[in-house]
Amino acid sequence: MDKKLERHILHVDMDAFYASIEQREHPEWRGKPLVVGSSPNERGVVATCSYEARQFGIRSAMSSREAGRRCPHAIFTPGNYALYEEVSRQVFEIFERYTPLVEPLSIDEAFLDISGALRLFGSPAEIASSIRSDLRRSLQITGSVGIAHNMFLAKLASDMQKPDGQTEVPRDPEAVREFLAPLPVRRLWGVGPVTAATLHRANLHTVRDIQQCPLPRLCRLIGDSLANHISRLAVGEDFREVDPTSVEKSISREHTFDNDTADRALLETTLRELVDDVGRQVRQSGRFATVARLKLRWSDFTTITRQRPFDTPAIDDFTLREAALQLFGEAYHNRKVRLIGFGVSGFTGSRSNQMLLFDDPAPLRDKREKICATVDALRASLGSSVLTIGPTPPPRRKRIRD
Repeated sequence: MDKKLERHILHVDMDAFYASIEQREHPEWRGKPLVVGSSPNERGVVATCSYEARQFGIRSAMSSREAGRRCPHAIFTPGNYALYEEVSRQVFEIFERYTPLVEPLSIDEAFLDISGALRLFGSPAEIASSIRSDLRRSLQITGSVGIAHNMFLAKLASDMQKPDGQTEVPRDPEAVREFLAPLPVRRLWGVGPVTAATLHRANLHTVRDIQQCPLPRLCRLIGDSLANHISRLAVGEDFREVDPTSVEKSISREHTFDNDTADRALLETTLRELVDDVGRQVRQSGRFATVARLKLRWSDFTTITRQRPFDTPAIDDFTLREAALQLFGEAYHNRKVRLIGFGVSGFTGSRSNQMLLFDDPAPLRDKREKICATVDALRASLGSSVLTIGPTPPPRRKRIRD
């Protein structure tokens, strides 16, 4: 047998993750339409919603006002993201009981290569069923699982029997073609709205149409690279391997104001809160950031981003705030702001030991990191809003040694 067909991949996708956790924590909300996000009288968006809310046409990224219009009796909650992250950690601990080859895609989904686990835990279907059972029993939430011999097919399958279901894709190549044939072209990775519109104009609507389309024609329509990519997916070919070292390339947070504002104090306070949330996420990841990025969306919906590198890889709120406020001071010119965001990227596992031209900041840096670690621990035990770090003083001007 082809070695690629000997692989056994699961894609586990948690069901309405945030909403399910909220319904677990608030039993009185079970069975009711629940929206996690801004309230319907605020300007914001839906982060996620329960399946009961989805019956009213509510979906992620929809404006909260529209969600409230579609379902006036829905329950709206701003969400507890620290709790969601803790439950996510517990979810991944369950995955790792079955295999060390776990590649996270987000807080609530991952690929698992279980090829080496079959002798210990049974068939792929049995392992998928065991994982779903563990999620229900240990965490009182559910996930859906796709089972296949590659990542594309497994991810496609996990969406087919939601919630709390599992779908196994056949392994025979011809059976795979038939499995894919009736699906719309949008189900192929890389086919977005623009590409789909191009394909539709050429009377290519289903995966079967792509399977039967001569490659030269497909290349003329959408270019060589994308044409070759989707023609392989259309017959179920995907040669990527599960990468357990794959991690988020960036961590960011944004806030949309109820009303456009030019209140500098409000903007800076909001920015500090976003920075602190990002800092906590960075420390939780165990990595250091090397680049800070500010995002501003003006009242006319024009969006700008500004970024700068840190002098040394950073992990503490103080350093992140200094960078954020410096970027804000350079970018803001008393215009009304609709959205403000902050993020970091360029992660590294440790700091560079290179000599610095300026005064060695190590003692101050270490003190700052210890303060932040203490605050993180207190927030974890007492609640995320119990303790905050005070405003960051203006950074000292660096002095070059003679």
